[in-house]
Amino acid sequence: MSIELITFIVMLGVFLVGCFACKLPVSLSMVLSSIGGVIVGGFIGGLDLTLMDALRHLVEGMFSYVDTILVISTAMVFMKVIEASGALDAVSSVIIEKFHKLPALMLCLIMIIVMFPGMITGSSTASVLSAGSIMAPVLMMMGVPALETASILAMGGILGMIAPPTNLPAMIIGAGIDIPYSGFELPLALLTFPLAFVFVLMFAYKYVKKMDYEAVKNKLNTESRKKYGFRVYIPIIVAIILMVVSKMVPAFSIGMPLVFLISAIVGCFTGYKVNLAKVAKDSINSVLPVMGILMGVGMFIQIMTLTGVRGLIVTSCLSLPGWALYVAMAVSMPLFGAVSSFGSASVLGVPFLLAFLNKEEIIVAAALSLIASLGDMMPPTALAGIFAAQVVGLEKYTPVLKKCLVPCLMIIIWGILFILGANVLEPFIILT
Repeated sequence: MSIELITFIVMLGVFLVGCFACKLPVSLSMVLSSIGGVIVGGFIGGLDLTLMDALRHLVEGMFSYVDTILVISTAMVFMKVIEASGALDAVSSVIIEKFHKLPALMLCLIMIIVMFPGMITGSSTASVLSAGSIMAPVLMMMGVPALETASILAMGGILGMIAPPTNLPAMIIGAGIDIPYSGFELPLALLTFPLAFVFVLMFAYKYVKKMDYEAVKNKLNTESRKKYGFRVYIPIIVAIILMVVSKMVPAFSIGMPLVFLISAIVGCFTGYKVNLAKVAKDSINSVLPVMGILMGVGMFIQIMTLTGVRGLIVTSCLSLPGWALYVAMAVSMPLFGAVSSFGSASVLGVPFLLAFLNKEEIIVAAALSLIASLGDMMPPTALAGIFAAQVVGLEKYTPVLKKCLVPCLMIIIWGILFILGANVLEPFIILT
């Protein structure tokens, strides 16, 4: 047995013991597994490391995703500001008011609202706990049962974290082979929005088409819209304009973190009074677990690379025959994602992307990120599913998982189809 394989077994073992036996946070378990990897693969494995070398690699790994962490933290501040200012309530109420006679279109727009926090933060949890908590009572008022509502929130959260403009798993996969996060917008949109619309119609259309609008109308929160009018939407419009300008005119690109901060500051003056300091503190507290996981993942990957474990996984993936590669990808990425969808993207996404280098890499990376996202539905962590169940008041998460099995299978199939047709799709969906 090679030292690389022994190191990988030790790292995985320490992680599992930390997570499941000691009930430690995922981020701390990854740190401990990285330290275990350094000890076994670095000191015992004969890399001739000094203590200072080991510490340097651990710290370097911890800051591998500092840019991504900045995007998450500033995006969550923006999300909390527009929630506190009344903008989210205004958007949801106007959609129901204007489109209640077109239930299919209304449901699709509601799904976009659910996805929106994930689209800008890259976190499924942000979608479920912010926009999801606002839209869940609205959906249930329309007659959608709690289980179906939870399933919509869970799937909306997962697809929101993959939809453009911010997709953390795709960023992580791309960083693994130095692909800049550019040109992903259309592939990610085609991977996520069609599925999102299918899922929300699958779960809710038969209930909403019989909705009594007059009964629902009186329960909608329209106060912010009536009090502040058009100006309540300004921070969202500013964010969209800045994002578009940054993409269309690279010379004026100010970066996503600054886009979100500017839009958040604008949002403090367009609706209800917002205490920016308090909102910022609450926002950072809510995304600390995600940021911690990213720091742990960075350290984990740095040590895997240092000790040769990552090379072992890459060569193992590359040696698989074609059909086995797709089966391994469909099974291993969601299951490993139970640890962390970000960890799945980095540990497995990069090797699988290397195995498909004969295909258009942006489309393949986008599709792999979609499959990796299913980790947020896999027990025991199952962030999207568990929080969705809590938001609607369900005691157990298991019924949500069972309800979402078919959508999860559809996500895997959809992602594989994009990988199979990557070279055919390239001229149509890669914008240059």
